[in-house]
Amino acid sequence: MTTETSRVGVPADWPATEERARAVQDALRARVVLDETGPEPGTGRVTGVDVAYDDERDVVAAAAVVLDASTLAVVAEATAVGRISFPYVPGLLAFREIPTVLAALGALPCPPGLVVCDGYGLAHPRRFGLASHLGVLTGLPTIGVAKNPFAFTHDEPDAPRGSTAPLLAGTEEVGRAVRTRTGVKPVFVSVGHRVSLGNACAHTLALTPSYRLPETTRRADALCRAALRDAR
Repeated sequence: MTTETSRVGVPADWPATEERARAVQDALRARVVLDETGPEPGTGRVTGVDVAYDDERDVVAAAAVVLDASTLAVVAEATAVGRISFPYVPGLLAFREIPTVLAALGALPCPPGLVVCDGYGLAHPRRFGLASHLGVLTGLPTIGVAKNPFAFTHDEPDAPRGSTAPLLAGTEEVGRAVRTRTGVKPVFVSVGHRVSLGNACAHTLALTPSYRLPETTRRADALCRAALRDAR
């Protein structure tokens, strides 16, 4: 399979300050769609996106890997390499990643279907993490599947695979802790755009037949790291 690779610069109008980035988040957050269920797990295509950084060289590599949702076979993949587009600021990480992720998605030879981000959607201090940001900009259904719960609290899900527990900001459910492997630390699922929370959790379980992390994330992680090595 040929991997399409593109190079991308920072858009001329990209936010350069924390104040401007927060204003963009505020403006885009109102466009998040929360009243759609989203595609059925195991149907169509599902795409993982992930990024890898070389901060010393000011380089970021993004990967998009499309899987057949029913078999989890790779359908297509693409990478993009660019400059880091924003400094490291907790809560504003999407501004470091979005331009290069968009370029990787744009280099795909087929529609991505549901997009799974290695990060957060509504489970974000400003309720607008990477998955929500990417969903609003592209119009695609998106979910976030993160490795840790950020600043939110949760009870431990029961031990069996498929068990869940609410991820809470006070009394507000912003996502769920989902046990993808029996007795293994859960992942943290949140809605991005145009997908319900229950469906996001179902997709996460469909994408984790053998490992804790979704196959989308595992494959995109390996591909973006390889693209970063090649960029050196």
